[in-house]
Amino acid sequence: MSGTSEGPTPAADLDRSAVTESDNIYRKSYQKTDDETEPKTYAYAFAAATLAMAVVDRDGLVTTANEAFATLIGADRAGLPGRIAADLMDLASDARTWHAYREVLRGRQAKLRCTRRLKHPGGHSVWVQVHVAPLAKDAPGVLISASDISARRELQARLRHLQMHDPVTRLPNRTLFFERLSAALEAESYEQSGTGRIGLCYLDLDGFKAVNDTLGHRVGDRLLAAVAERLTRVADEAGFARAGAPLVARLGGDEFALLVEDSTGTEQLADLAESVLAALQAPFDLAGQRLSLSASIGVVERHAAGTTATGLMQAADTTLYWAKADGRSRWTLFDPERNAHLVTRQALSSTLRPAIERGEFVLEYQPLVGMEDGRLSGVEALVRWHHPQFGTLAPNRFIGLAEEDGSIVPLGRWALTTACRQARRWQLDHPGEPPIFVSVNVAVRQVWDSDLVADVAETLAETGLAPHLLQLELTESAVMGSAGRPLQALQALSDMGVRIAIDDFGTGYSNLAYLSRLPVSVLKLDGSFVRGFQYDDPGDRPNPADEVVVEAMIQLAHRLGLTVTAECVETSAQASRLRHIGCDTGQGWLYSRPVTADRISELLDTRTYADTPVGKP
Repeated sequence: MSGTSEGPTPAADLDRSAVTESDNIYRKSYQKTDDETEPKTYAYAFAAATLAMAVVDRDGLVTTANEAFATLIGADRAGLPGRIAADLMDLASDARTWHAYREVLRGRQAKLRCTRRLKHPGGHSVWVQVHVAPLAKDAPGVLISASDISARRELQARLRHLQMHDPVTRLPNRTLFFERLSAALEAESYEQSGTGRIGLCYLDLDGFKAVNDTLGHRVGDRLLAAVAERLTRVADEAGFARAGAPLVARLGGDEFALLVEDSTGTEQLADLAESVLAALQAPFDLAGQRLSLSASIGVVERHAAGTTATGLMQAADTTLYWAKADGRSRWTLFDPERNAHLVTRQALSSTLRPAIERGEFVLEYQPLVGMEDGRLSGVEALVRWHHPQFGTLAPNRFIGLAEEDGSIVPLGRWALTTACRQARRWQLDHPGEPPIFVSVNVAVRQVWDSDLVADVAETLAETGLAPHLLQLELTESAVMGSAGRPLQALQALSDMGVRIAIDDFGTGYSNLAYLSRLPVSVLKLDGSFVRGFQYDDPGDRPNPADEVVVEAMIQLAHRLGLTVTAECVETSAQASRLRHIGCDTGQGWLYSRPVTADRISELLDTRTYADTPVGKP
């Protein structure tokens, strides 16, 4: 009887009752006793025992064996004496077991326990647990006992299959998937053969929740099983001309994965993703219903060397999110640059609040200049983040993040206090000049999540700045959509004497009729209108349509009692045209880039701007 090795089995796996029985029988059978019938009694017990046993001499040859042993290995008991025991129990198939067995034979090791799969002459395999122990000192040789554990192994295999497979789809589950993925990423696996690359299609069914919610989980489970069948078919077809088909697994819920070992490149993964989308296009007929389904797929393909299972899955999960964000029913390939931007965004988001406490934010100020007299009338406070890792960041890099996580409230409160304190300092440092106002940007979430009116009142009282020297800028969409608490807050601020300005006007609602009912005093025209006045050759003229639109907006604003500020004024020609059509205030690089508070102090000494750039680095 031949066999295959599975290596020594831990002592805890041994059938201890069998070991105890065999040890006791033969130690007692060789003990000297006054009762001459006792050895015969043990011989009868040995022959009748259901535990397979064989006595082996120091040379490793069988001297005797019971019927249970012969039956277990499918041999004639009479022909066993003289046979090599190691061959019968497959003890020489691996070096570790063979060495331990020889040590027991020589009396240098107490025992050996191992598990073996033996080839029965009947054609089937038998899993046995083998125990080798020395006989008594005056009885040279060892006792080999073996018990059939095939039923136990089969049960273990069935339990492992259940543990490693999804009961709904019968596909490998998350546990088995990660086991296979980890094995594929081991150095020995990709260094021995293949391309050394690995690919993954990570997919999520679009709209599956609606099926569960409307038709019930029973139909949902049937749909998952049908999807699994189609994915398996796609994988089989993809692997038809290759060494192996991709592994299809259900990772949980409506998420599936197709793992491609030894992938040939992104083209192979792209073809696989396209095949999956095509396979899911056909409707599913279930429970009298015709259901349509699509999927979003994240595709990752890379060298196996240096890749971890966690890293690969994170990349796949990120790419799946992109596929859904890009419109669903599509596949998206992992993009390192896009991911780097996302990582940077996450890094900024996680450090926003601590950065406020550490004082990493500063304010710069951009002058607001009267179009008629060219005098400095105010400044807009602009937040900058001096990030220790990414350098100086403009507001467009972090304001959106601050609005998402709510840190815009403490950041906005800090900006308000700092700007008002600085405006008051300029006023005190230049007592002979009319004071300039300071304009501070306010996010709509600040109005909802904080008591903005109380914050402004407290700041003005603390700094001593007059309310009319403070201007708060909100985006057009935020102001136009104001109702309830935001509208009440804006009205209270206006009643206090604070000026309310609409920033980037013309990019949103542009509803001047509705605007007349809001407590707004200033419109800031979006820079896109001003750029329409751009021309390089003095003989050229701006687009007449742009000028007509801007002029009409300015005239309507004036009739509503509002003043108008033009943003992004960069050339003297633009300033001249804006002045000609009645714009009140200009802001842009023609006058100055955003500068420090000290630079504004220097500009206050001159006050008057010509239509030439100043303040540029």
